[in-house]
Amino acid sequence: MTSEANDNPSIKNGGIRKELVLLGTGTSTGVPMIGCDCDVCRSPNPRNNRMRTGVAVFAPDGTFLIDTSPEIRLQLIREQISVAHAVIFTHGHVDHLFGLDDTRLFPHRLGYPLPIYMEESTETTMRGAFGYAFKERPPEAKGWSIPQFDVNRIGEEAFELLGQTIQPVRLLHGRLPVLGFRLNDVAFCTDVSTIPDESWSKLEGLDDLVLDALRDKPHPTHFSIDQALEVVDRLKPKRTWLTHISHSLEHEATNARLPANVQLAYDGLRIQF
Repeated sequence: MTSEANDNPSIKNGGIRKELVLLGTGTSTGVPMIGCDCDVCRSPNPRNNRMRTGVAVFAPDGTFLIDTSPEIRLQLIREQISVAHAVIFTHGHVDHLFGLDDTRLFPHRLGYPLPIYMEESTETTMRGAFGYAFKERPPEAKGWSIPQFDVNRIGEEAFELLGQTIQPVRLLHGRLPVLGFRLNDVAFCTDVSTIPDESWSKLEGLDDLVLDALRDKPHPTHFSIDQALEVVDRLKPKRTWLTHISHSLEHEATNARLPANVQLAYDGLRIQF
């Protein structure tokens, strides 16, 4: 086991417990939302506080992230994650990408550029938004002043990362093709309004499904609660956790009307796989 893997908080009593933690479960505005005084945004219940969506995965050979939300610094500090060994991306929207600069500490600690994995469209967006991170480093750049990346292209084929097999799952976010990811018997499917026919088989036999459910009212690029429940009825995972949640869904009241095996996720939720 490398010294870097010792930063993996899923290591317990000399063994590896594979686990993921939901760093954030909120929609693109986060909850509370700026300027809103609704009951959910003013709620004292911490499970109604939702940072932008993302995941940390504690794999056998290290820790990797799924997406880098604008709150990634706060999320990693909260979870006491000192380093990530890689990042994979679902797509290039701001709420999933714009914490990228905060990963510049990791190459300094690892001693090599941070491996990042994404589709071509996400890479194009990333290079446009963070052009300075992909230019040749100037002589005066030292330490962690500029991010350093090892860019890896992924598609819909399974790949290995840090001792973990990752199965990408094609999803549609409105008209935009995005990726979900399956890790053993757990799948993370955020920002989805349609599951293409060819993707359903990749989501069968799940213990835990983390699934987009923005609100009750239908939305053009996200599942509603009812649409998410239709997915659950077809796939029949043992447990479903709804994510990318807006301020229209109060945690306790919404859970009270959901089936027992379907609940709203919350920031800091940990799922073993």
